Amino acid sequence: MIIIMKDSASARDIAAVEKILEDYGFMTHPIHGEKKTVIGAIGDKRLLSMNQILMLSGVDNVVPIMKPYKLASKELQREQSVIDVGCGVKVGGKALAVFAGPCAIESQEQFSEIARSVKASGANILRGGAFKPRSSPYSFQGLASEGLEIMYNSGKECNMPICTEVVDTRDVELVAKYSDIIQIGARNMQNFQLLLEVGKCGKPILLKRGLASTMEEWLMAAEYIMSEGNENVILCERGIRTYETATRNTFDISAIPVSKELSHLPIIADPSHATGTYKYVAAVAKGAVAAGADGLMIEVHNCPEKAASDGPQSLKPEKFDALMKELDKIAVAVGRILL
Repeated sequence: MIIIMKDSASARDIAAVEKILEDYGFMTHPIHGEKKTVIGAIGDKRLLSMNQILMLSGVDNVVPIMKPYKLASKELQREQSVIDVGCGVKVGGKALAVFAGPCAIESQEQFSEIARSVKASGANILRGGAFKPRSSPYSFQGLASEGLEIMYNSGKECNMPICTEVVDTRDVELVAKYSDIIQIGARNMQNFQLLLEVGKCGKPILLKRGLASTMEEWLMAAEYIMSEGNENVILCERGIRTYETATRNTFDISAIPVSKELSHLPIIADPSHATGTYKYVAAVAKGAVAAGADGLMIEVHNCPEKAASDGPQSLKPEKFDALMKELDKIAVAVGRILL
């Protein structure tokens, strides 16, 4: 439910309402506006009736939240969330966030070269995989802790926040130590124990949409993370599995405006995993920006034909640079900033 406080409600009134709600087992989420404060309360409504709350000092009204995803819902927070991910970069504001880098970290020399290149082209967040969940147990699985150290070094060198995936609850603490943003991949979107664990770590979480997940299932996955006190969740549309085989997945461009209507969480697009081939990345990236995405995640590799993972969908640095220049024009046209 949402408790709307009166314009005249004092800080003491607000604190008292929060205290009573918490005493009854509710999780509270205060949002302080210019004129009034609203308090989101998540818990068992049978323990404390709406009439009881209305009797509290400073309370103006109580409104139920109808969506099953309470904390992620636009009903709770009308304004879009803007998430600070470090190094002066924010996701969800007017400026677009561009995550760029190789699918897999292969060496310090390789990753540093790509990091310097994508930064020069205008990317503001480094991405790369140290732990690689693969369809085949015989495929390259990543450099693990060594990869994290390589990525961390390049992030410091370029003064860029880094985003990398965690695949096991046992590795959350380690990944949080080296990264600024922790990614939950499509295969783990409904790994609820992992979602709860990253919800406790305090780092921004990039939550990719599951292979065949509905919008509600996706937002409920975000709710798992937020229920542990971590409200810094970034959604990532990366294509869903359909009957179509021309591309790796089917990019759901409608997910961008739909998520903006349903949730206050920022959303970025991953055209690399959506298409599975570098030839289509640019077109889908442009469409995502035009549709209102708050950013992009694009795979870039200096030698895709020799990449340890996902080479066919990776852009070479020069193609990424050209794409960024084209995207800048689209960003300006829709009232956003890129370069």
